[in-house]
Amino acid sequence: MSIEKISSAASFGGTQDVYRHDSAATGTPMEFSVYLPPGADGGAKLPCLFWLSGLTCTWENFTVKAGAQRYAAEHGVIIIAPDTSPRGDGVPDSADEYDFGKGAGFYVSATQEPWKKHYQMERYVAEELPALVFENFPADPARTGISGHSMGGHGALTLAMKNPSTFKTVSAFAPIVSPINCPWGHKALGRYIGEDQSAWAAYDACSLVESKGWHGDILVDQGDADNFLAEQLKPELLKDACEKAGVPLSLNMQPGYDHSYYFIASFIGNHIAWHAERL
Repeated sequence: MSIEKISSAASFGGTQDVYRHDSAATGTPMEFSVYLPPGADGGAKLPCLFWLSGLTCTWENFTVKAGAQRYAAEHGVIIIAPDTSPRGDGVPDSADEYDFGKGAGFYVSATQEPWKKHYQMERYVAEELPALVFENFPADPARTGISGHSMGGHGALTLAMKNPSTFKTVSAFAPIVSPINCPWGHKALGRYIGEDQSAWAAYDACSLVESKGWHGDILVDQGDADNFLAEQLKPELLKDACEKAGVPLSLNMQPGYDHSYYFIASFIGNHIAWHAERL
């Protein structure tokens, strides 16, 4: 699979690069960022962390705002940040809605028209992108984790539970833990997957942890001043589901923090260290 480097910058002794490639999953060009820590050209395979961003984002939000490169360099971790949805003139959109369409792929594989042709983000992130990364970069397939924020936290949790052979560790910031039980989820799943709510459980972290379990522990950070906490995020549902499933969950409610990248930048170092220790 061929990839094209479109930018590169030195960062904390490593390099922050951005690549473009033609995706078979989405049928569109896709971009993703790659941070390679110091020594990545030394021939050894390194642990790798995939980061999934939230609504309205691209790879750029995390790459520019989170300050992750410093910690990835310190721990020798590669970080991969894909886009959040397919892009392009031929991709259907709902331009007047920030929480659906372009920028809001929800990491599902759509089954409904007109979305199913291009909105195959589950297949892209869980299958195509890892294969591309393992082929082109010194990332160790046996030491790969996943994390994300908000919609991306939902993606990280669900994709990890459905693909435990690919993703060995999982954490999240302010995740949408149960799309079945929030307005964002009802809109996205209702349109991408269809009105039959029995099919939605496959994209609900609370349902999945009860049905599939998880082979390790889970780390979640959530700001208690988050505007979306009560209506959309509901971390207490994940706490209850993990308790029922016997899955260890560290749910850290962070006083005074909101939903922004200031929150992510404050705790991303803890998450990278947590993944590095387990990988």
